[in-house]
Amino acid sequence: MSDRLGMRRVRFTWPTDLDPVWTPKLPELAIAANAISLLMPHAEPYVVASVRASLDDLSTTTPDLAADAHTYAAQEAQHHGQHRRFNDILLARYPHLVRQDRAWRWIFGRLRRRSTLFGLAFAAGFEAIAFTSARWVDQHQALLRDANPTAATLFLWHLAEEVEHKEVAYDVYEAAGGGRLRYAWGLTVAAVVMAVAALAGSLTMLRAEKRLFSPTAHLRLASWSISFVFAALPVMVASTLPGHHPRDLADPVGLEHWLDHLDPDTSTVPEWALP
Repeated sequence: MSDRLGMRRVRFTWPTDLDPVWTPKLPELAIAANAISLLMPHAEPYVVASVRASLDDLSTTTPDLAADAHTYAAQEAQHHGQHRRFNDILLARYPHLVRQDRAWRWIFGRLRRRSTLFGLAFAAGFEAIAFTSARWVDQHQALLRDANPTAATLFLWHLAEEVEHKEVAYDVYEAAGGGRLRYAWGLTVAAVVMAVAALAGSLTMLRAEKRLFSPTAHLRLASWSISFVFAALPVMVASTLPGHHPRDLADPVGLEHWLDHLDPDTSTVPEWALP
């Protein structure tokens, strides 16, 4: 993997008048994505800390994996940094999200008290779900028609790098001696955390946008959720079985080479646009 895992420093410029509902024709889509964004500045530092705690051991036993793990951690640090800046806009627009933001800080503070091996299991499971999210979004890009291009690019850049480093956290967990049962538990915790974040954040923003009692809003969210579960559940189950490795998963075609077009001089990726 080392020959294709890259470190990119990307910075997004947000207009002061950005509408957090950045998919105006399908407002629930932006709301659901924003709910997950709120989680990133808490979940990803935990994942990074868990992987970095293993770097010293990896450097002496598997230096190539250590190099990938270092780049992986740097990529994830970029992700949560950019999401934090975006989340500042969300928290200003939706003050009731501040309580949820504090709750996630407390929850991940508690998780940090767990063993490093559990942290690695959580990281590997978290990445499995993120990879499935990338495949789901790649198959449903039409939903992003008329989306704000900068906001769409933030999420797609993040997902494209999740595809690129899909196996690193798992390899680090395996190198640390982790087994399938602990991985299954870490995956389950990661799935529950992401589901609760999506539900709580979405309901709060729907209420603020006066769409909490909209049948259309709930039908859309329910249909997307069911579609995602049917896409994610087989991958999650398969990933717990003996002999499975993330490299066996087929990458989404639409995101596979998009990152090749990053401009290192301007630290930008091409803004997303639906053909």
